[in-house]
Amino acid sequence: MKKIIIIGGGAMGSAFTIPCLENNNNVTITEPYSKRFIKDLSSKNKFHSALNIRLPKNLKFRKFSRDLLKEQFDLVVIALSLSGIDFIGKELKNLKIKTPILVLTKGLKYEKKINKILTISEQLKKNYKGMNISVLKGPCLAKELARKNQTSVVIANKDIKVAKSIGKLISTKYYLTEYTKDIIGVEVCSAIKNIYSMIIGAGQSLNAASNLFQKSIIEMKYLTKYFKGKDETTSGLAGVGDLYVSAAGGRNSKMGSYLGKGFTFKTAKKKFMSKDTVEGEQLAREIAPFVFKKIDKKKIPLMINLLKTIIGNKKLKIKV
Repeated sequence: MKKIIIIGGGAMGSAFTIPCLENNNNVTITEPYSKRFIKDLSSKNKFHSALNIRLPKNLKFRKFSRDLLKEQFDLVVIALSLSGIDFIGKELKNLKIKTPILVLTKGLKYEKKINKILTISEQLKKNYKGMNISVLKGPCLAKELARKNQTSVVIANKDIKVAKSIGKLISTKYYLTEYTKDIIGVEVCSAIKNIYSMIIGAGQSLNAASNLFQKSIIEMKYLTKYFKGKDETTSGLAGVGDLYVSAAGGRNSKMGSYLGKGFTFKTAKKKFMSKDTVEGEQLAREIAPFVFKKIDKKKIPLMINLLKTIIGNKKLKIKV
């Protein structure tokens, strides 16, 4: 029996506890700042309001503290939002954690001082280079995982043996794991797919959406190579696989459908999605300064048009 701690009590972190527990691991979950999820996880029946299910009784909830992180675990899982990465990175740095770390968080960070886009793993290592970080990405909706629907993901680590050792801890008959050394490619694909799923959602017919899907993949391949990722990663679970799930029915594609109908982003957000987080919008605002300055606009016309739409609050203009 291995000891696993999951930092982040949101939908994905909580759903991830299920395959971990089914592998006979000792699993603890903690939540640093969301009062809603702290209330859910600390309740007797462990009913999770975002997943709409009761989590397993043998899942342990502990109050977040530095003392908790000092305890001996075999795997530390980070399932915080992008805004929480700097926070947890500094905490782990202070403790000089050497335990293997698995990152579920998706996103990219623009560091203005060095004029560079950082992946989540790079952002964490900026705080403490001694971390042994793996990343897990792929087409995984938290609610489906929580209900044990078949799900396939990819674990990336430069040391493939480490990735496979983590896979053994979490894989089940319904939660399948693949492996790669391409950490950068996996992280870039899993982030930018949020932008492209919004673009695909803007297609007002299946014919138009499929055309946008194909063009999105071409741009994703270019961007993945630009950031030194591998071409085949774009065609895998973290690229095309994750893009398909997001475009088929996620919040990004939903927002894209409103943009495709002629609404500006602010109007669509206020009128139709006021309580929803649109990850593609957050990423667009984060990376836009770098993209506009550094990347050949002719190579990524779809992304450029969407960034201008969101940043300038203009109507979307995409030629299918």
